[in-house]
Amino acid sequence: MAVDTMTARTVRIGGAAAAWGDTLLGARQLVEKGDVDYLVGDYLAEVTMALLARARAKSPDGGFVPDWLASVEPILPEIHKKRIRLVTDSGGMNPAACRDAFVAAADAAGLAFKVAVVTGDDLTAQAGAIAAARPPEMFSAAPPPAAFASVNAYLGATAIAAALDAGADVVITGRVVDSAMTLGPLMHEFGWRHDDYHRLAAGSLAGHVIECGCQATGGLFTDWQEIADGWHDMGFPIVDCAADGSFVVTKPPGTGGKVSRGTVAEQIVYEIGDPRAYRLPDVTCDFSEVVLDEIGPDRVRVSGARGRAPGPDYKVCGTHLDGFRLVTTYMIAGFQAGAKGRRTAEALIERTARIMRAKGFAPYREVSIEVIGAEDTYGAGRRAFEAREVVVKIGLKHDDARALEVFAREFAHPGVAMAQGLTGVMHGRPKPVPVLRVHSFLWPKRDVPVAIDLDGDTRPAAIADTRAAADPPPHAAPPAPVAAGATTLVPLRALAWGRSGDKGNHANIGIVARRPEFYPWLCHQITAARIAGFFAHYLEGEVRRYLLPGFNALNFLLEDVLGGGGTASLRYDPQAKTYAQMALDLTVEIPRAWLDPDGPLAGWRPEGDE
Repeated sequence: MAVDTMTARTVRIGGAAAAWGDTLLGARQLVEKGDVDYLVGDYLAEVTMALLARARAKSPDGGFVPDWLASVEPILPEIHKKRIRLVTDSGGMNPAACRDAFVAAADAAGLAFKVAVVTGDDLTAQAGAIAAARPPEMFSAAPPPAAFASVNAYLGATAIAAALDAGADVVITGRVVDSAMTLGPLMHEFGWRHDDYHRLAAGSLAGHVIECGCQATGGLFTDWQEIADGWHDMGFPIVDCAADGSFVVTKPPGTGGKVSRGTVAEQIVYEIGDPRAYRLPDVTCDFSEVVLDEIGPDRVRVSGARGRAPGPDYKVCGTHLDGFRLVTTYMIAGFQAGAKGRRTAEALIERTARIMRAKGFAPYREVSIEVIGAEDTYGAGRRAFEAREVVVKIGLKHDDARALEVFAREFAHPGVAMAQGLTGVMHGRPKPVPVLRVHSFLWPKRDVPVAIDLDGDTRPAAIADTRAAADPPPHAAPPAPVAAGATTLVPLRALAWGRSGDKGNHANIGIVARRPEFYPWLCHQITAARIAGFFAHYLEGEVRRYLLPGFNALNFLLEDVLGGGGTASLRYDPQAKTYAQMALDLTVEIPRAWLDPDGPLAGWRPEGDE
């Protein structure tokens, strides 16, 4: 096993992929340069399961993500020689077929691996029971659809640990929570019990940090200029984990990127909702008092995660068809480009709606026009300026694909009949595609038949029956700071890093103070009401704010703000990837003395100053 500079034994786990479509080079880098004990490959997202279900329906050998095998196959001899164990969720909707493809590749290389498959997440066989129970959507309370395209429970780490206990070199799963692929090896290596909740929370946090690949090593970092020279060869994340649950985040030497308090903090706040109640199948985590310590170059120690009992249910992700959508873009340039582009889109929609009525079609179910470059995505916060080039996005929904074909047929008309300067129709006539919508609900663990198949021997996995513990009270904001002397305004980005992402139709915005003394100022000025006002043009629900005093962060959950989220949304940004960077434009009032040569913001100049 890898050993840290301390005498205590640690387990070293590398995260080789963030999603289906990530580079194939992560596995090779970690195997050749990372000195890892385990290699984790995360590939699944909510709608991915529906796409894989379609692939399996077309072929009994389909339904898994091929990228994982493509990334590890060329380096199987070195993996075997170094005795690196592999854990991946790339089994998707067909983990048995993924196993068979891996075994065939290993046989071709003359190598033998013990391969385990974890099953039980696919609840298609329980479709009748689920339909009879009519479980409401866990966030919106909406009723379930008439039929699901896919329905998968988010399994936990227990079965992965049991497979490793049984001697598996490789564990292939279907749908599991992303962090379980790290927690499972730690449960196995350190003998953590199912009720070692503080350690389970810490191991889950380690998994959360590396589950998105290079996002923990400077990918998507707010201070991108510090990282950009290394983008061509980004280092993939490694966690050195100790038996007490603490771990050190690092990356292979000589690779691009950066591991710092800021890069790790941004990843921790990514898509966690309430940090006191991050609910997983094995444990309910409290990350609000986590502490981050920079202990060396590209080395950050993480400690302080707390845990308590999880609930008796699995979260289940069901996907279903919900009509059709069409999304297309064009560019327009010249004087008043934004106004020209917007009016062109409106006229095209008016024209096609008239034709649709004449043909007997119902009106569009939803219409979305966004002029990118004229700051439409900022709503009332847009700047007053005249853009000279913009990209116009038109998104449409309808229950009948034939109605959207009317728009596709008329799409070229503005190029000869409306505003001058229109171009950039790169992909020709747009095509309607099915809308896949997510319906998440809770289902009893006792009704989910989790099993492990190792070398043809299938055994049930023992899943603990627990009842959720009460959530702790929210953290209070620190006392309001008082400036001694004159004040001035600076953008929030001068004081904080930010990262955002989606939780279904909700958005998550994490704001991390660059320095501890900034935290009270952020707590009292960056409020839920202020964030709600900034995103009022999209927001349909509430904004909830949570505090993380352990590393001086704030986390905002914006409910019903993404137009359906994922593939159900017509937005240019259906996953809230831009929200944090937009929010960092908000201004904060600070002591002007902070800008002095010996102040914490020395060198910063407020906007408008010469």
